[in-house]
Amino acid sequence: MTVTRRDFLSASAALALAPALGGRVLAAPPPREADIVVIGAGAAGIAAARRIVAANRKVIVVEASGQVGGRCQTDASTFGVPFDRGARWMHNPETNPMIRLARSAGLDIVTAPAGQKIRIGRRYARPGETEEFLAALVRANRAVDDASRKADIACAAAMPKDLGDWAGTAEFLLGGNFSGKDLKDLSAVDKVRAQDRNTAIACRQGLGTLIAKLAEQLPMVLSTPAQRILWSNRDVMVETPTGKITARAAIVTVSSNVLASGNIKFAPELPKRALDAAAKLSLGSYDRIALQLPGNPLGLSRDDVIIEQSNSTRTALLYGNIAGSSLCTIDVAGAFGRDLSAQGEKAMSAFAVEWLTKLYGSEVGAAVKQTSATRWNASPFILGAMSAAVPGAQFSRKILSEPIGAMYLAGEATHETLWGTVDGAWDSGERAADAALRRIGALKDAAPEPAAPAAKQKRRAPHRSTGPMN
Repeated sequence: MTVTRRDFLSASAALALAPALGGRVLAAPPPREADIVVIGAGAAGIAAARRIVAANRKVIVVEASGQVGGRCQTDASTFGVPFDRGARWMHNPETNPMIRLARSAGLDIVTAPAGQKIRIGRRYARPGETEEFLAALVRANRAVDDASRKADIACAAAMPKDLGDWAGTAEFLLGGNFSGKDLKDLSAVDKVRAQDRNTAIACRQGLGTLIAKLAEQLPMVLSTPAQRILWSNRDVMVETPTGKITARAAIVTVSSNVLASGNIKFAPELPKRALDAAAKLSLGSYDRIALQLPGNPLGLSRDDVIIEQSNSTRTALLYGNIAGSSLCTIDVAGAFGRDLSAQGEKAMSAFAVEWLTKLYGSEVGAAVKQTSATRWNASPFILGAMSAAVPGAQFSRKILSEPIGAMYLAGEATHETLWGTVDGAWDSGERAADAALRRIGALKDAAPEPAAPAAKQKRRAPHRSTGPMN
């Protein structure tokens, strides 16, 4: 039986450098000064830079890696089919400015698969079993919702104890595959405050391609890590291996893990309040194992999404026959995904084949022709997937969004409701740019893209698919 997206609370969902190298890349050394300097060329940084350019102010984007996009990276070369190694979906098409910008850029916008299927052993769930699972999931969500009204406890502490054969599946979907963290490590309030997203939207050419397209003509320097940021209430100076940049304000869009790692030095040091907030919003683990399966040996339809009845979190989510191709991805997350990723791509590919064999038969292994896997935890300039507040720490998002002298932090971790999504990262970048422009007296000159109105809060788990950031 196929489960509709509205019914089913799924978290479903070598880099191609040509589309990744968006922007007007400048020769080293970088410019010596700007009105505002942006650290990081992910969705938040690109959104901020576009806002600043629209205000006719001088901006420079400083990116540590060799490509634009951050956790939005599209691989168009490994399998000959574009697929997103990180964030896969956008949401809220009626209000999301990224979707309008994608269409304006000539990219194809498509709605996510309408349904998902549940596998029990080597067969699909019967209608009665599916209804049983949905009832268990509704009870689990209601329990977390009710608990969050009283205290910010771990989601695991609120879970019903009688979910039976569906306990492992519910834990995976509501925990690791939703946030990159197991439920014992996830704040109930943070989970409930995530806005409902009934409609997931993809870019057929890939979200990484979209971000790179939106970065075109922005002045930026790649492969240039910010080593130290000297800040005050008046201005900032960013030290890089190729020179120093002075500016009247800075927007720092690095991940919460990079911020907490100390890899970027600050003088004076960041306030303990901000560092503690970043640490409590640490990134979960979410990786994607891509497999080429010619001949459709699994008998899947185009863009099929499959999960299994599991008695543990040693499980995954299958996104099959992507865009009608022979490419499938296996998503692993949470503590199990973190441990698997640490073992390397060979172990990840072996698990993917083992998992598919368990569900579809031994002939699957011989059908796999090529594999590729992400390892976001090992990416030195990101260090994980999406932020997720530890129990008791949902308030940390508001703290992380507070200005620090002439610096403004942005990125999905700073968004109280759209955290873990590219939508939240984009919105946070625009908001930080507005604050920085206001500081330098330039907001009146801005011609900002219309901001999405705040969606009505709904106290239930969001319908969304995740990735390193989605």
